Amino acid sequence: MEDVQDPLARWDALCSRDRSSREAAMEVISQEVLRRAEGIGPLSPGAATCPSHAADLNDMLARILMFSKRCPFGDVREKCFGILQSVQDMGVRIPRPLGSGPSRFIPEKEILQVSKVDDRMVSIFEDAFATLGRLDNISLVMGFHPQYLESFLRTQHYLLQMDGPLSLQYRHYIGIMAAARHQCSYLVNLHVNDFLQVGGDQKWLKGLDMAPCKLQMLGELNKILAHRPWLLTKEHIENLLKAEEHSWSLAELIHAVVLLTHYHSLASFTFGCGISPEIHTDGGHTFRPPSLSGYCVCDIANGNGVAHEMDRNHLATEVGGEVEVLMERMKQLQECRDEEEASQEEMATRFEREKTESMLVATAEDEESVPSRDVSRHFEDPSYGYKDFSRRGEHVPTLRVQDYSWEDHGYSLVNRLYPDVGQLLDEKFQMAYNLTYNTMAMHQGVDTSMLRRAIWNYIHCMFGIRYDDYDYGEINQLLDRSFKVYIKTMVCCPEKTTKRMYESFWRQFKHSEKVHVNLLLMEARMQAELLYALRAITRYMT
Repeated sequence: MEDVQDPLARWDALCSRDRSSREAAMEVISQEVLRRAEGIGPLSPGAATCPSHAADLNDMLARILMFSKRCPFGDVREKCFGILQSVQDMGVRIPRPLGSGPSRFIPEKEILQVSKVDDRMVSIFEDAFATLGRLDNISLVMGFHPQYLESFLRTQHYLLQMDGPLSLQYRHYIGIMAAARHQCSYLVNLHVNDFLQVGGDQKWLKGLDMAPCKLQMLGELNKILAHRPWLLTKEHIENLLKAEEHSWSLAELIHAVVLLTHYHSLASFTFGCGISPEIHTDGGHTFRPPSLSGYCVCDIANGNGVAHEMDRNHLATEVGGEVEVLMERMKQLQECRDEEEASQEEMATRFEREKTESMLVATAEDEESVPSRDVSRHFEDPSYGYKDFSRRGEHVPTLRVQDYSWEDHGYSLVNRLYPDVGQLLDEKFQMAYNLTYNTMAMHQGVDTSMLRRAIWNYIHCMFGIRYDDYDYGEINQLLDRSFKVYIKTMVCCPEKTTKRMYESFWRQFKHSEKVHVNLLLMEARMQAELLYALRAITRYMT
């Protein structure tokens, strides 16, 4: 049987809310897969991999495996599972997932299972599937916080797919450039696929030097925003807006800036939560049979990985009282606030002290990691980063929020040049900052606002951003050393975040609470980068 439709359209139809469209596409895919499987025939028992001419079939089977695990439509999951079973019965090797679910840091059984969610989550997942053609691991981990996930997906959909100043190819290519700055191959791979799906030129993927000059000119902005946004000046903006035939319009530049900051901060979240490769991509599946001797990754997926849980419980008992100590400190700080207020001079001194100290907090202890050519070709100057500047003791200037803030300045500038996006970003910032279930580990009815504000303000402090009305002395009371190391690494050098670092802070807290911390870190970082970019644009305009 010949292909009766465009192959891409068939897969897209599986994401449709219309059941009959899904069934028709599923029928075509099923016949095509079984026809190809029959052409290959059974593999010899000793063969380690499928024959090379089966590569197309392997790609289809990997995608079917992904749909069988991740599609929010039960009929598609069931049918895909049946296809894999039929192919296996024909003696053809089928893929199985690698690793232990969407995150390397969080046990799979604690993350939402697509087949076991409530109506609200089903609706969110269906929307994501219909717009992106996938339900990615980032969304599954964010699913601990449905309200936030809705806001995040709405914003990302608008930036990538709705009407806007930049072409679809440019949008995904900018996503690749931004993610590559932090060596985030997970996001790079996702957007390489998306870029090609919207008709992007394969040649651009050979390296930034093969992309249009206009995109190449964005390299400097990408570099500074990712690592030292306080160095952005109106001259950087002028160079982009007045580049003759390669110049950017203001609206295009705002769109690009929002995309760059979105993907720099999403790289932080990806590394901070240990997001695993997608099932259908390299590293997400294997055609090798499970190992019959010893312990293997498939055991973890089947719930046999109890060793990790025992370690975790042992850790929790070792650090007993951690939560109570933190709650007691919050109570004492609240009482001090009520009793006395520090002078403006003292508040300024405390900020400068905390800012200087934050420069000295070490990130992960491991050696300098050299980005692979696969990722580094998408950006220039791989040696430029956060680390080398802090070692030289350079000073981060202070940006007072009273002089330039998101609420009073940035929001309206974005909304004016890229309508509705200011509003969407504002809702997302507010959602992350105000999100609370009034719990801390096993304690209920706790006001966590003081802790959330300390985390947000500490990140902004690392970027030199000061709130005049905040007492930065509170940060040292509430954030311990291991937590600060985690925050610094995840925000400044996310590619160095390790599972050990994730496990070493807040050891008695739930995974959902740690994911909430990562949402705060991601949004605070994005807003800090945006503030510096928008301030530079404002200075250029005035």
